[in-house]
Amino acid sequence: MNSKVLMVIRIIFALALLFFGANKLFHFMDPPPPPDEAMGYWTALMSTKTMTLVAIVEIAAGLALLLNKYAALMMVILMSVSVNAILYHLAMDIDNIVMAIVLLVLNIVMLYNYKDSYKDLLKG
Repeated sequence: MNSKVLMVIRIIFALALLFFGANKLFHFMDPPPPPDEAMGYWTALMSTKTMTLVAIVEIAAGLALLLNKYAALMMVILMSVSVNAILYHLAMDIDNIVMAIVLLVLNIVMLYNYKDSYKDLLKG
């Protein structure tokens, strides 16, 4: 893929991560209500401050992408958030899975973009 296209994708992804991570911390935009079946799950996430941790990871990943520093590491860490978002939506909220798919696809694109950074890690 063209390096300029990847740079634009990286910056857009960074800004989205910063926005949604900050929203989880400062609540300036209300998220859509979860389905009734997922209320217990969301109550547990909020009471254990797990969503605060997710917000911090998203903000850190956004800053890493924006500054292009430690971005390869942050994409590996962010993959756990992406996979959990997909699994949550598959299990409890299939109607709103689109944003989780977009997050996962962008995360995979960025992982591929930084594939040379992982060669030593994956060497056998």
